[in-house]
Amino acid sequence: GQDLMRLAHENDVELEGIRKLLSILGACEGACACSTCHVILDKDVYDKLPPPAIEEEDMLDLAFGLTPTSRLGCQVKLTKGLDGMRAQLPKATRNMAVDGYKPK
Repeated sequence: GQDLMRLAHENDVELEGIRKLLSILGACEGACACSTCHVILDKDVYDKLPPPAIEEEDMLDLAFGLTPTSRLGCQVKLTKGLDGMRAQLPKATRNMAVDGYKPK
């Protein structure tokens, strides 16, 4: 039931790659009000998820590197059926928060 974004934060997973480590991932703290936790899923994983809500689709429209299997990590609820899934990060992100901002 945990979402992908929070799980990454709680386990100090390096999701930012070349970007700042965890400093901008989830700038809206999981409120589905930004696209900083944008992830790209394998098609089989994407197909197991419920369709994105309108709010998520609106935020994904702002995401860099959008693909047909893009989702917001804060909206990907993890289940046993997703065990072993892989999530890829886009090469960049759009963050409206100021530099140095860290979600609580």
